[in-house]
Parts: sequence; C-alpha cells; structure tokens
Amino acid sequence: MTKYGSFPGTRPRRLRTSPVMRRMVAETRLHPADLILPAFIREGVSEPVPIAAMPGVVQHTRDSLKKAALEAVEAGVSGIMLFGVPEESKKDAQGTVGTDPDGILQVALRDVRAEVGDDLLVMSDLCLDEFTDHGHCGVLDAEGRVDNDATLERYAEMAQVQADAGAHVVGPSGMMDGQIGVIRDALDQIGREDVAILAYTAKYSSAFYGPFREAVASSLQGDRKTYQQDPANWRESLRELELDLAEGADMVMVKPAGPYLDILARVADAVDVPVAAYQISGEYSMIEAAAEKGWIDRDRAILETLTGIKRAGARNILTYWATEAARQLR
Repeated sequence: MTKYGSFPGTRPRRLRTSPVMRRMVAETRLHPADLILPAFIREGVSEPVPIAAMPGVVQHTRDSLKKAALEAVEAGVSGIMLFGVPEESKKDAQGTVGTDPDGILQVALRDVRAEVGDDLLVMSDLCLDEFTDHGHCGVLDAEGRVDNDATLERYAEMAQVQADAGAHVVGPSGMMDGQIGVIRDALDQIGREDVAILAYTAKYSSAFYGPFREAVASSLQGDRKTYQQDPANWRESLRELELDLAEGADMVMVKPAGPYLDILARVADAVDVPVAAYQISGEYSMIEAAAEKGWIDRDRAILETLTGIKRAGARNILTYWATEAARQLR
C-alpha cells in the first residue's frame, strides 16, 4: 500500500517491454503473401508515364510491366491485378477494345503470364470503364443509363478473352447485378473451370477513387451512384455477398478498404471464403502527400494501415505499396 492506494497487480505494459516481446504476442501478422499489386499498362508509350496524383506509381510499358511483375515475385507478393489503358482513339461506346484479343489488357496478360508463369497470380480487372468513351462500367441504353443486362453480355465476352490471354483470376469490378453468375457460366462454357473469380462484392461509390481516374485516363461523364453502393449503407453489402457466393464467387472483396473497415469485418465474419480488401488510390495518395509534407512517418503509416486492414479481416490486400511493403516485411 502507498498513500495513493495499491500499485497495480495486473500490468498489460509487461507485454510491450521490448520489440521481441511485442513481436511474440502480436495478434495480427502481415506477410508478403497477403499482398496483391495493382498495375496499369498503357498502350502506345515507350517509357513509363508517372501518375501525378499517385507519386511513385506509373502507367507501365510492356517491358516495365514485366519487370514490375518479376520484382513482385522476388518480393514474395502473391498476385498482380492488371488494368489496361488503351489509346484514346480506340475507345467507343461498347468498350470494344476490352474484348479484342489484341487489346492492350489482353496483350499485357499474355506478356506477364509468359514472364512469370505460375509464380505470381496474374489477375485481370474485368470492367468496361477503361475502354468506353463515356467512362462508365457498362454499355448505355437509349436514355444514357447503364444497361445492366446488356453489360453482362459484354462481361461474359471479357471473361473469355481474359482467360484465353492467361488470367489466373478475373476481378469483375462493375457492380452489375448477376455478373458473377454470368461470368462463371461463360468461363465454364470454354472449359476454363480453373479460372477463379474475385468478386468486388462491396464496392462503394467513393470520393477516394479520384487519383485512379487519372491512372486509367478515365473518360467518365457523370457518376456511378446507380450501380456502386451508397456509403451510408452496410446491410446491402451482406445481400450482395450472399448473391455473389450463390453465383459462384471464389473470393470476395471490399473496396475501398480504409473507410470501410466495419464492412470488411462484417463480411469476414460472415463467410468461409478468402476475403480481400483494396487500399485504393485516394488512400495511397493521402499518405504520400502527407509524408511529402513531413507530417507523418511514411513507412510506419504504410505498415500501420495495412495491419489495420488485415486486423479487420482481410486475407489479402490490394495495395500500390505491395512490392515495397513485402520487401520491408521480409
């Protein structure tokens, strides 16, 4: 006893006394294999093109993309998710270049698969927004609205050409009703039962996509609020989850990650399939910008945010820091 009362008998600080103690009792562990690298391939450029809104990220040439894929393998990263950036003149209302076997995304899939084989999961964004002249994720009807069912037909074609080009995994990101079932059927019809589907199950209409629009040279007119989810809602995420699983999704994803950790935790608690989360462009750019100002410790912030996403329930994390973070972890 002291004049101030008893000293504490239980001292949680004992388990924080040294780096090795903290490491031993850590409840959440990041591993390079948790990480997936999103990457952009741009048609018609001879040098990588820096993305102003995403310092350190580029639109790749075919050669620089192959190099980035090899670096990801060497760092222990599990996958690379490819996004195509076609020449502006090739965009049209149907996103035709997205289903052209010689379109830039399919070319990149073949390049990367030839370079890394099965040492890295080669994943492909399955969406029309990079390829349409109006920038929407689907084809439009006569009144300018996204036509859900007409878009599903385009997604089926995309799935087949991406599988033929070498994709191990397709990632349908357009948030069309019924997209997982249609894509699964399309893949099975050409004997590609081996190609997995990473469903963008809970993809929210977010302000944090801004830098990504530059990265893919988006031609978007208007917004995507009629098909991406409302940030105010969480129950519809579980409804989308139920539908995606029933239609054959192999893995599910929450996007964005940081502002939606509560959704990520609910999804992870509800399923027994792998759950991914996408740390998107705005999340990346905020940290890079604050670090450039000297306001935060960049390296600590990167690992802290990734740990938070993992702690909330993500088995895998798509992040533009994937290779860098994997090297730090190793």
